[in-house]
Amino acid sequence: MPEDRRARRQRTGVGVGLVLALVLTAVLLGALPDDEGREGRDCVPRTVGSWSADERLTGEFARYGDDAARADDWTGGDGTHSVRLPDGRVLWLFSDTYLGQVYRPPNPVGESYAWRDGTAPLVRNSAVVMDDGRLATTLPAPLFPDPGPGRWRWPVAARVEPRSPGSSEQVLRVLLWVRTAGQAPWIYGVPTATEVATLSLPDLRVESVVEVLDQRQVRDPSRRVLFGTTLVHRGGWTYVFGGDDGQAASRPVSHAYVARVPEGGLGDPAAWEYWDGSAWVARARPGAVLGDGRRTGVGSAFSVVRQGGTYVLFTMAAGTRGLTTVTSYWACSPTGPWHGPVKDFTPSLPSDQVAAYNPQAHPELGGDGRLVLSYDVNWLEVTGAAAQLNRNVSLYRPRFVTLRLRPVR
Repeated sequence: MPEDRRARRQRTGVGVGLVLALVLTAVLLGALPDDEGREGRDCVPRTVGSWSADERLTGEFARYGDDAARADDWTGGDGTHSVRLPDGRVLWLFSDTYLGQVYRPPNPVGESYAWRDGTAPLVRNSAVVMDDGRLATTLPAPLFPDPGPGRWRWPVAARVEPRSPGSSEQVLRVLLWVRTAGQAPWIYGVPTATEVATLSLPDLRVESVVEVLDQRQVRDPSRRVLFGTTLVHRGGWTYVFGGDDGQAASRPVSHAYVARVPEGGLGDPAAWEYWDGSAWVARARPGAVLGDGRRTGVGSAFSVVRQGGTYVLFTMAAGTRGLTTVTSYWACSPTGPWHGPVKDFTPSLPSDQVAAYNPQAHPELGGDGRLVLSYDVNWLEVTGAAAQLNRNVSLYRPRFVTLRLRPVR
């Protein structure tokens, strides 16, 4: 009998120890974010293996922009983002956009470019619907009205998600950057706030716009962070990347930041959490995940995709090469550490004083290991830019390349 009691005590002790171990493990795992701090076996260093110009997509935007059938549709724009809708259509979102009439050259011997006249309307944002690979219509522009005098909204990344966590109804959420007119070096506006617009489906009607992060209390505009340049979804979370405008304050490169929101919560400011450098915190000053202010960093607009367990970030290269060259970084987690730059490539550009910027991935257009990337093209000099863009409408339209990633050797 004493032996039986001793055996029961031993078994009980083992059981209690096992339970405590399981509880401790659960606590430790619960304390770890979903991806942060744990590099999965499927995370391998990745870089650009090959790329080629995507003439079909580039040509489709040229065809649509040159179409003279309507005078109130898209003829050029930048800030190119896209999202696939549940019915298969693709919605393209643009920042500053030219509408109006495009005129074709009268003969191939004379003027070689299609052009607009100086009265062509310029709006702060627009949206174009693509159906079965063909651009079909421009929604009434601007889609997102100005929030006040001297302020405007630029749409960035978008995602179809439940109206609220667990809801069966889907809506379209569009991230918006609010900027305010300013003096040099803030010639493209002072960063002001991040907003989220909710659009109904399938009619794409703007239902509401809410502010999720006000940056007006940050006195130094170069340290203000706007979120939404790119989104990545994983494990019930939407990771929202953002950047500051360090370049506008004559700094070599800007910094990248990341927030996360549970699925269905993009339109709820209380649902947002920001990575502060060591943990996810609500309504905290975010900490940079990439950028040393010198050699590494991002442009104010960049793109992130996930392939397997690897996150790959595309941005313009630092310094003067950033006017022509796209570079990449990789990480095993949205919060990093980010490694690189690991690969550069220089897409084709028109001759003369032009610059490339805003490389954006469009995963919904790829497949079979292919990744579609767009980049915007603009006149390099601010003075006289509008005249140059009207004189040659092809300068202010997205261009596309198709990439294949490979493991870093």
